Amino acid sequence: MATYVALFNWTDQGVKNARDSVNRVNQTQSMFESMGVNIKTIVWTQGGYDLVGIVEAPDDETMATAVLRLAGAGNVRTTTLRGFSAEEMGKILSNLG
Repeated sequence: MATYVALFNWTDQGVKNARDSVNRVNQTQSMFESMGVNIKTIVWTQGGYDLVGIVEAPDDETMATAVLRLAGAGNVRTTTLRGFSAEEMGKILSNLG
């Protein structure tokens, strides 16, 4: 499974419904699981992003589909970063020669 760092910002709709944020994360977990995507952790944050998540997905296409479905609900906008473990990064670096 590939690892992703997902950065979330609430839309105006998301802010208006902030009281439902924990429930929305639980619903998202269920929707993602049905797609083979696993939310490892979500934290609510202060600063440039409203939530940050560590997510595992089988591939980039599945992750892209999941976050597009989530964004389509209108409560968040996302920025998704592909993360690499030390083992994965070691393999990448070994290709440098």
